[in-house]
Amino acid sequence: MNTATAMRALTLSLSPAGHLSCLPDPDAAALPEGLHEPIAAAFAAGAGPGLLQLGGACVTAALPPVWAYWRDLATRYFTALCTAQQGDAPDLPRVPAPDATALQALVLNAPPMTGAEYLSADALAALWGEIEAALHAACAAAGLPLGEYLKAQYPAWNLVGRVHFNLAENRKDPEAPFAFLATYTTRLSAHGKAQHVPLAQALKEFSGTRQKAQLLSLLLPVQCAAADCAWIAEMVQAGEIYHPLRWEVADALRFLQDLPRMEAAGIVVRMPAQWRSGRPARPMVRAALGSQIAGGVGLDAMLDFRMDVSLDGEPLTPDEVRKLLGSADGLQWIRGQWVQVDARRLSGLLERFRQLEQEAEGGMPLAQAMRLLSGATLGQDAPDPDWSAISAGPWLAEALRGLRDPAALAAIDPGPLLHAQLRPYQQEGLRWLHFLTRLGLGACLADDMGLGKTIQVLALLLVLKKTAPHAGPSLLVAPASLLANWQQEAERFAPSLRCLLAHPSAMARAELQALDADALAAHDLVITTYGQLSRTPALAAQRWRLAVIDEAQAIKNPAAQQTRAVKKLQAGTRIALTGTPVENRLSDLWSIFDFTHPGLLGSERVFAHFAKRLGETGQYAPLRSLVAPYILRRLKSDKRIIADLPDKTEVSAWCSLSAVQVTHYQQAVKALEQALDKSEGMERKGLVLSFLMRLKQICNHPSQWLGDGAWAPEASGKFARLREIAETVAARQEKMLVFTQFQETTAPLAAFLGGVFGREGLVLHGGTPVARRRELVKRFQQDEQLPFFVLSIKAGGSGLNLTAASHVVHFDRWWNPAVENQATDRAYRIGQHRNVLVHKFITRGTIEERIDALIQAKQQLVQDVVEGGGEINLTEMSDAALMDLVKLDINAAGV
Repeated sequence: MNTATAMRALTLSLSPAGHLSCLPDPDAAALPEGLHEPIAAAFAAGAGPGLLQLGGACVTAALPPVWAYWRDLATRYFTALCTAQQGDAPDLPRVPAPDATALQALVLNAPPMTGAEYLSADALAALWGEIEAALHAACAAAGLPLGEYLKAQYPAWNLVGRVHFNLAENRKDPEAPFAFLATYTTRLSAHGKAQHVPLAQALKEFSGTRQKAQLLSLLLPVQCAAADCAWIAEMVQAGEIYHPLRWEVADALRFLQDLPRMEAAGIVVRMPAQWRSGRPARPMVRAALGSQIAGGVGLDAMLDFRMDVSLDGEPLTPDEVRKLLGSADGLQWIRGQWVQVDARRLSGLLERFRQLEQEAEGGMPLAQAMRLLSGATLGQDAPDPDWSAISAGPWLAEALRGLRDPAALAAIDPGPLLHAQLRPYQQEGLRWLHFLTRLGLGACLADDMGLGKTIQVLALLLVLKKTAPHAGPSLLVAPASLLANWQQEAERFAPSLRCLLAHPSAMARAELQALDADALAAHDLVITTYGQLSRTPALAAQRWRLAVIDEAQAIKNPAAQQTRAVKKLQAGTRIALTGTPVENRLSDLWSIFDFTHPGLLGSERVFAHFAKRLGETGQYAPLRSLVAPYILRRLKSDKRIIADLPDKTEVSAWCSLSAVQVTHYQQAVKALEQALDKSEGMERKGLVLSFLMRLKQICNHPSQWLGDGAWAPEASGKFARLREIAETVAARQEKMLVFTQFQETTAPLAAFLGGVFGREGLVLHGGTPVARRRELVKRFQQDEQLPFFVLSIKAGGSGLNLTAASHVVHFDRWWNPAVENQATDRAYRIGQHRNVLVHKFITRGTIEERIDALIQAKQQLVQDVVEGGGEINLTEMSDAALMDLVKLDINAAGV
């Protein structure tokens, strides 16, 4: 992308609060020449002015899918506005938002975009209101009535009212069974309904020189339609457009055929009241999939396929179908109503459906059935939805209800084996996972970070162990930084599970290589890392009951070695866990579903072509409908979840040491041991304090101890863990606070996080002038584009209100819970409307882990040893106790 194009690369992002913002995005498609600056300037004033510019001035421009989507919302507003506009009335009309059904359809058809998970009917209705407020403000600022303002700013929308072409049935006249009348909307009734009058009335109402411009504006859509439709031009020329007309069947058919041209010209078309969905009835080729299951499991399960031809839901007889196929195209009187017939299209659909019926004689694979049902037929043409319908039969419909509404599934209880009480939404997640497992289908559990994906999977393993104890082991693949979390959670919540940590941090490499099927079968759960998976042959050869991958975005690159290794796993059910909205990035979505549901989305090449077609049409509903049953995503912003969750959730973020850190830590421990032999009294106290500080610094980053200024991210396990958390926070467009006790660490942390988020954050430490601190807090609270705030715990750990953040990271531990809690309360305090997730960084195998164990398990010892300055009491330990506290457990610490 050249520099000029990159400068035009903008995207629209919806924030968790429902705010629509225009942001630079080097990966986004560039806006057309000449639109970048006015659009950016409009959105700089707010979402309302920005959408006004999109819908008003960019109505004919070819825009990228995200921009086209938001323009559609704005053009809907303009359409409703012009319909509601009342001539020269000085007051601007209030335009109600579309109903919930229409708005929900817009939500479903949204293209992949940042913040798509926050789209809702309420969010769209609020933005509709912002468009209206912006237009009212613009008219007031210009000192112009609406008509003049639209004429000056947005001439494409310069309509006083809307012309309507009305078609009606007239069954009392067999020779001319239809009637036509052109009307226009002149005002709104007291109930908000548009009032129609014959178009001839416009000639009287707008007679006179002063209103001639309004008449021309009103008739402009008719003139545009006449340019494309000769019959309209003839009616205009003869003056018949202003009178009611008797129409024959051929006239009505011509009207139907030119419907797209009339609507494109700006004419509103109204059909006979007897015609459901605004059109005559059509014979539909229908298919029912999955009335019963023919056999098999998972995506290979075979479903029955049944088809017929129906009218208004009632099957037609073979004789009636033959008659339809043999009749002329057009409108036919069948079963007491007018029916539109297209014999060629009907014949083509029948041929295709019969071919599908023949292919499915022994059953249709579930994957193919789901693609047909959603309309996402990948490389094939989708069935014509105007002339065909595919529905789920009883068995499949029941299965889909369970997938789409976990609350309706039968309760599943892991019993006392689970040492925890599942929250209601976690119980629903367990039922959903268990239901998919029974069907042999994969799952993507995409709950927000902190909502308990781990405990839901552990509960599922306990249920499976209870119901079929000899069905074989399950495998969990996770990043190395999360191994300790999984091991600790399993020991805490599911101690009856026999777990094996297949990783060099827990067992010798020779033992790893010697693993075989018998050794694996002796366990309920085997835990390993993405890197170790490809290096341990037994893991790849085993047939697993479940194969679970955590932080599933790790396999978003299909060409990566670890992705290929994961996708070769053999398992009854494959489960992907992720806290990021994969449905908003199509390439990630395909790669994850290629693991959980191989073949459902086709090959990478086929899916790329399919995604391109979706982008061209802007209709993403088929893809969303196809994958929705297999993705369960709950957000912390969900009011139901908020009501159930505690206000603050604390988690231990376990970190590994890099090879460089291991070397420096071992050297420090050895140096301390040697120095202790030569010191005593106050000298010994000072020595211990200095080495404790040195060990803390090494656990943070070697550069903090060395003072070399390098701060290479790969040299620190904590930086790797911070990246994982920050990437998820960035994907969710949330904010985070990062606390450290070291002032010299704040700038490197801020520089590192700036690279992860792609935007700068804020820094506050003891050297920050007091007068500037209030300004920094205000900026962080008010500016949605500021993603993080790095603070030294002494300077920023009290007295500040930072409720804009919903994540708190303690990068290094103060070793005093009261101080940490006080810092956490910068975000968790009155005014906080989101749940706060607290990440406490602990380096495995080091003094940090042992101090954390003291804090967690021995509260009295915490009071005696840690609180009140901690380090002073640590200096009173014996040499042996002190060395046991600081020694390095190399197996636990290494990656």
